[in-house]
Amino acid sequence: MALSDADVQKQIKHMMAFIEQEANEKAEEIDAKAEEEFNIEKGRLVQTQRLKIMEYYEKKEKQIEQQKKIQMSNLMNQARLKVLKARDDMISEMLNEARQRLANVAKDAGRYPALLDGLILQGFYQLLETKVTIRCRKQDFQLVQAAIQRNIPIYKAAVKNTLEVRIDQDNFLSPDISGGIEIYNADWTSWLSRSEQLTRQLMFVVSTQLSNIHLLIIHITFRKN
Repeated sequence: MALSDADVQKQIKHMMAFIEQEANEKAEEIDAKAEEEFNIEKGRLVQTQRLKIMEYYEKKEKQIEQQKKIQMSNLMNQARLKVLKARDDMISEMLNEARQRLANVAKDAGRYPALLDGLILQGFYQLLETKVTIRCRKQDFQLVQAAIQRNIPIYKAAVKNTLEVRIDQDNFLSPDISGGIEIYNADWTSWLSRSEQLTRQLMFVVSTQLSNIHLLIIHITFRKN
């Protein structure tokens, strides 16, 4: 039986409605998939950029920290150099003053002989030899000779032994030093320098004290930081 025009139109409309529904569902499916892929890609891009930003600022933070360490090290070195210079200046000033005082003692007819007595007798006791040679400044020859004569009996009585002392008149100490003596054993293998002894002792004491001050300053600086 042949379909009427109305039936044909009805079937066509039904088919078109089905096709349109299928197309809409497919379009919605494509849109949903596209949105999902977009969200995934967007999330990936956001995460990538976030990691890049974090990496950038971590790198910057490390650079800043390194710069701070370098600056702190430079400041510490500058402070250390200033402290060392101040210490050296103080040592030089105090040693110059000590040398001047020793020079004044060497010129003092009442004090210098007593100093020579102490240096010579101390040298005798430290070497404990039966024969020694003493060197002194040429201008101190008579003073040293007299000091030797005064102290030989003291030494002999203390150690119960003989002692022969000779002054080396061929090799006097430099006239530029503040004073003192050098004492040698008979074969010149052992010797004691007592020239400018007080200056050298003072140098050691002053240097040690100023080194302790320097260490204290560095310690305090580190604690403050």
